[in-house]
Amino acid sequence: MNPLSTPHSEYHWDGTDVRFFEGWYYRVTLPECGQTFAFMYSIDDPIGGKSCSGGAAQILGPNDEYLWRTFPNVNQFWASSKSLALGHWGKTNLTSPPQYLEPTKFEQYILEGYQATTTLNQGCIHDPASNSYCRWQYEIKPIYGWADTAAPQQSTAGWLSYLPIFEPGWQILMAHGLATGWIDWNGKRYEFTNAPAYGEKNWGRAFPQKWFWLNCNSFTDEPDLALTAGGGRRQLLWWMESAALIGIHYQGKFYEFVPWNSQVSWQIQPWGRWQMQAQNHEYEVELSGTTDKPGMPLRAPTEQGLIFFCRDTMQGQLSLELRRRNGKSKTILKAHSDVCGLETGGSPWHETWHDSAKFPWVE
Repeated sequence: MNPLSTPHSEYHWDGTDVRFFEGWYYRVTLPECGQTFAFMYSIDDPIGGKSCSGGAAQILGPNDEYLWRTFPNVNQFWASSKSLALGHWGKTNLTSPPQYLEPTKFEQYILEGYQATTTLNQGCIHDPASNSYCRWQYEIKPIYGWADTAAPQQSTAGWLSYLPIFEPGWQILMAHGLATGWIDWNGKRYEFTNAPAYGEKNWGRAFPQKWFWLNCNSFTDEPDLALTAGGGRRQLLWWMESAALIGIHYQGKFYEFVPWNSQVSWQIQPWGRWQMQAQNHEYEVELSGTTDKPGMPLRAPTEQGLIFFCRDTMQGQLSLELRRRNGKSKTILKAHSDVCGLETGGSPWHETWHDSAKFPWVE
């Protein structure tokens, strides 16, 4: 077990036939060319035989280009109930049950599909309609999970995430890591060494109504900095609530702003501008994300299955300022990036979303 393994890294399906999905997100950023590859894997109703049953792989590639492939046979999907490990076989001559394969064997026998673990992301998908394809294989060295360096790793949504109270669940698997390998995007081969990498997942039996997301671990002149922030309207037992968080890893320390220890506020436009602020007794932070890119519609899990329900760009601008509040405010960090991931999803998005979240006992 990797010491940076976070809670909820394992597969969550319990074998029942109620509506269920689980999704995984792997990303690698290539600062030298200003491009990012985001790999999104998902499984819906894995019991099979239902209208939403099946898996998929989506890739948001260079210049926010998009590629996806479905894997309708749920019996060709596998995942570990003990650790972060999953895969889905598409075209293959193998007759053995789907399982993890050594990378050389996977490349030889799996003509279409993927496999991913804490330290590997590998696969190949092809769109016969456009003849577009992507092949990839890279190893990952985790640097930050979701906590201070050398500290026990935390659940992104706190200890209550172990109970079926909040739906869906969300877990940052790796706030920052280093990836080494290659990606072949329609014949253009990208090779990289120690490129910033990231991973997260979500799962559940209910679906967010509306959400936003900011993520970056490739900052100008700040190689040891990672940010994940987001929020949404989610189900809490039998009602809906607004929740949001900001998590920053910097020089071995984790700065966590969540509703149970901070007040978190946001002003998110339907597209183009993301602004967040948070403060607790010790620290305060301000985020500003912007883009003039149109973004790319992506499929997201819904009650009706995997449909276009969000929009992303991996080429957003981000400004971050972190300050200490003890006595006189003092700036700890100011940072900027031109390769920030920005997303809005769900509905309705007719106007700027102004809101805040904190627990009653937070001053």
